[in-house]
Amino acid sequence: MKTFKKYYQLPAPPEEVYLAMTKAQSIQLWTGAEVEFTAEPDTEFSFWDGDIVGKNLEFEHGKKIVQQWYFGEDNEPSIVTIKFHEDKKGTSLEFVQTNIPDEDYDDFTAGLTEYYFGGLIDFFEED
Repeated sequence: MKTFKKYYQLPAPPEEVYLAMTKAQSIQLWTGAEVEFTAEPDTEFSFWDGDIVGKNLEFEHGKKIVQQWYFGEDNEPSIVTIKFHEDKKGTSLEFVQTNIPDEDYDDFTAGLTEYYFGGLIDFFEED
């Protein structure tokens, strides 16, 4: 199992980035696919018609999101912690994910950067 940690720069204030990642209609805009999401602890969510599924654990408005992402039945849940730091260009988003299965790591983290954060960054750059 591996841990992935990366910072992503977004040209918008932390509050806006947080809302884009916690409101279902916003998530649908930047992922371009069906989403099920409620910004409440202990609710399950689904992105991209179920390609990413998990459970919301904690929300701190404008500052932090903690989730559990599922990797198949045999693997321990993966914990995702997203923190929003203000910086001069907008937001420095800190993404940490634990317990990524070794065999999925390269493809998964490449997809995360390209689609998940790629979509989010494009969403703010198009304004």
